[in-house]
Amino acid sequence: MPLLARMVACPLAVDIGSGTVGRLPTLLADGRISSNGDVAVVVGPGQGERVAAAVRPALGRADFHAVDGATIEAALDLAAGLRQGSYDAVVGIGGGRTLDAAKYAASLVGLPMVAVATNLAHDGIASPVASLEHQGRKESHGVHIPIAVVVDLDYVRTCPPEQLRSGLGDALSNLSALADWELASRERGEPVDGLAAAFARSGAESLLYRTDELASDDFLTALAEALVLSGVAMAMAGSSRPCSGACHEISHAIDALYPGTANHGEQVAVGALFASFLRGDDGSARLDAAFRRHGVPRLPGDLGLSDDQFRTAVAHAPSTRPDRYTILEHLDLSEDEIGTRVREFVDAFDR
Repeated sequence: MPLLARMVACPLAVDIGSGTVGRLPTLLADGRISSNGDVAVVVGPGQGERVAAAVRPALGRADFHAVDGATIEAALDLAAGLRQGSYDAVVGIGGGRTLDAAKYAASLVGLPMVAVATNLAHDGIASPVASLEHQGRKESHGVHIPIAVVVDLDYVRTCPPEQLRSGLGDALSNLSALADWELASRERGEPVDGLAAAFARSGAESLLYRTDELASDDFLTALAEALVLSGVAMAMAGSSRPCSGACHEISHAIDALYPGTANHGEQVAVGALFASFLRGDDGSARLDAAFRRHGVPRLPGDLGLSDDQFRTAVAHAPSTRPDRYTILEHLDLSEDEIGTRVREFVDAFDR
């Protein structure tokens, strides 16, 4: 009897904990990613520079490349620089913007990429997606999933708390995204990848009822693991579908209409709570309790948006992902109807 299976893209190594940056040279050598340390280290501003200084002595053969900002232009310039050298891999060190630029550039030149995350603000750490700006708009690009992921909690602990709340919001929004995926399956026959859904759901549910402090080592480890699982879920599905529904459409609309409003995961959290409210399922109560417990934004006002601004963003949201079917496309509300539902949403949760 033939054994049928599929090959799933995932990192060869995931190292989460305190002091993991110090183990980076060993990971590169023992993982046969780069035995001699012939790597291009891509460094972003801030924490990335601190980490680079810590690993530089142990990576004497590495070349260091600075990148500031996640734009197509910056990533293309980085790719041009990578082509000038001979490297076994690219090591991206920094926050999500730096990692996205490094992932995109590494994919362009055909090199494996190691992600060294200095914060846990969103689920791009291990994802096959790079979010880059082009002509004032954010675009999502398919890239190779990182070959290894390193998260050093010693650096993550020093991040502003809103970045941790953003990461939590992004991870928990998987539950809303999965509900939208199931809706698309019922209404349009869209196939749901059960394994991808299981990974995305398990990461989110590992955080949903936690009562320990957000900045504790146990919580940070669980958050990092959930974000990595989200990335692997997207790789399994071949798209961002397991982790991106109406919640992300709303966040993309906020970015387009009111740039600089808040962190991605904070906007996604509000979008997820609103989408769950529209669906009328018990997910909204569970999300609301988790967001309240850890200070994650829940309402438009928490983001600095008026109800009218949020209404406009919700109306614009479906146009950000025309091929995606969510509760927003399903209800197909007019802008006046959206305004009514936004007021009902705020009244229901503003207590």
